Amino acid sequence: MKLTFQLLFVFLLLIGNGLVGQNYNYVEQARSKEKLDTIYPYNVLLKTMNGDSSISNKLFAANGKPSLLIFWLTTCYPCRMEMDAIAIKYPEWQKELAFNTYAISTDWAHNIGSINKRWKDREWPFEFVWDYHKEFKEIMPGGLNGLPQAFVIDGKGKIVFHKRKYNTGDEDLLFEQLKLAAHATSH
Repeated sequence: MKLTFQLLFVFLLLIGNGLVGQNYNYVEQARSKEKLDTIYPYNVLLKTMNGDSSISNKLFAANGKPSLLIFWLTTCYPCRMEMDAIAIKYPEWQKELAFNTYAISTDWAHNIGSINKRWKDREWPFEFVWDYHKEFKEIMPGGLNGLPQAFVIDGKGKIVFHKRKYNTGDEDLLFEQLKLAAHATSH
């Protein structure tokens, strides 16, 4: 009787903590670094905000233009601040300089609804993709430890600038680095 009561108690605890009967979305493990292309444009598998999983390194073709890669999480307030700051200046930047921009979510599967909502609510004017296997952490410098992180990649595919965290005004620094990358690529 005592053992039955203890088992019932443990079962109720598991239910209370959501460990029994919870529907988890299975996400495959990231491929090892040895199986990933660590040279831009990378071969990381991505999904669009519409759930299209056919996106891969073709998205990041340097095409002679510099690229800005912004890594973020929906739960990261500084990430949203940085993207809001970039979005304000983005139309003017695009008039002045041709460059690619990709906001790459590193969220878990259960946050995909939040990713879509933030993207639509904020009307951020750049491309959003989801690193659903979390493979970028295997190949980017520093393992993407601490978000947001931004990388400027020149038109030849070389990382020429990397910053971690966000401070007001960092968006201007990113644009200056994009201009420098464009200038260096053209010469």
